[in-house]
Amino acid sequence: MKEKEDIKAAKDRGESTALMEPLLIGETSRHRGALTELAIELAQKAAGFRRSLPESLVTSLADLVRAMNCYYSNLIEGHETHPVDIERALKNDYSKDAHKRDLQLEAKAHITVQKWIDGGGLKGRALTSDGICEIHRRFCELLPPDLLSVEDPESKERIKVVPGELRHRDVRVGSLIPISSGAVPRFLGRFEEVYGHLNRTDSILGAAAAHHRLVWIHPFLDGNGRVARLMSHTTLLETLDTGAVWSVARGLARKVEDYKKHLADCDSPRRNDLDGRGALSEEALARFANFFLGMCIDQVEFMEGLMQPDKLRTRILLWAEEEARLGTLPPKSGKILEAVLYRGELPRADAASAVGATERHARRIVSALTERGVLTADGVRAPLRLVFPAALASRWMPGLFPEKLNVREEHDLTFPAPNEKENFKGDSVEFRGQDGEVRVRCEITRSALDDHFGGNGKDRLAVQVALRKAALFISIPRMCEQPGCAEAVRNIETRYDV
Repeated sequence: MKEKEDIKAAKDRGESTALMEPLLIGETSRHRGALTELAIELAQKAAGFRRSLPESLVTSLADLVRAMNCYYSNLIEGHETHPVDIERALKNDYSKDAHKRDLQLEAKAHITVQKWIDGGGLKGRALTSDGICEIHRRFCELLPPDLLSVEDPESKERIKVVPGELRHRDVRVGSLIPISSGAVPRFLGRFEEVYGHLNRTDSILGAAAAHHRLVWIHPFLDGNGRVARLMSHTTLLETLDTGAVWSVARGLARKVEDYKKHLADCDSPRRNDLDGRGALSEEALARFANFFLGMCIDQVEFMEGLMQPDKLRTRILLWAEEEARLGTLPPKSGKILEAVLYRGELPRADAASAVGATERHARRIVSALTERGVLTADGVRAPLRLVFPAALASRWMPGLFPEKLNVREEHDLTFPAPNEKENFKGDSVEFRGQDGEVRVRCEITRSALDDHFGGNGKDRLAVQVALRKAALFISIPRMCEQPGCAEAVRNIETRYDV
């Protein structure tokens, strides 16, 4: 269907802004006490978690959380882009498949906008009309053309979405018909008037209410859900000083049906005299606020659990030990990582003493860890700090992303090439795979081949047959799902060799 600009004149049916009351759970509401306790609990937990992290880890963790927030926010919209593909998009490495490339560009747009937000670009303006429009503009102007249009349900024409522009026509969202397009600026003005001048406790409570009311106004032809979640992220970032190290989007996506049901319930008119004094149901809004704040607390606790120093240290050092044993990292690599974890960051001059080796050997370790994407620095003389790559999230940060994902072009994974030889090293076999256009280095223990895939020691024909069977189970960056094989089969190299 031909796409064209939406040029219909905006119509204003003259709706009163009282139609979206209540905008807040008032102090006299019977729901206020319990919600205030939740807001205080959230503030305390968020502050405690933020204080527990060295500043260098805050920066590194925030980078991973942006990818996480992007992944889950897009998942709510039905767009699933693997975290590794998101990470690749940030390096301008895109899929050959047009649809997957579009989703990568969408993810990159989301992360770009959130990074701008996390850097203070929207400070003090998240709940203003201009700020909301700027979120939409910055996000949409980075989208590919195929994701910048919507279909009119009646005429079936394709309507172009203009970045940052308020809608110029009426729309239907499920069973809800939002306010007329001409009334949108007036309602956004009332929205800003109420939510833009709240104290700290009311701002925390108001984050949930504002989230729904913005979706209810539906100011844009498309992208309202993402804009609302980015707005909520900004509000919590500023109100709670989160450091951007946790995100409510993961909680909302994991309870997506409840999330959508709560939003729909909040569209309901006031039920009776006990349901507030506004046009919309106060009880439904209170239930959503309870759900929203509960998801926030849940995500703070989840991230705090992942970042417990002893457990995080154990997971990272176990990974480094396995990589060193397989020859993919130099010996004593774990010593560098341990020093960075303990101190937050490590001056380059201290690397040799950290590993108890010569400066030359220490530089070799640092170079290898940097190449693997787990160490970085802001300059050649700047101290080293940790990176949390999405490709290692399942090992370092278990549960951050779903265990089973529609991984990137999983069906294209083939190996080995007919003229390739496997490299037998001790108790394992190293081999090359082909993931579409990408070369992948993998490794599997010989015992796993024998026990689970019919290998026969060093017999090369048996090994190749077994490897082809294993290919059905090994995927990037997932472990083998064959029962009893998860530890034995290591999808070792989630680094791509091109």
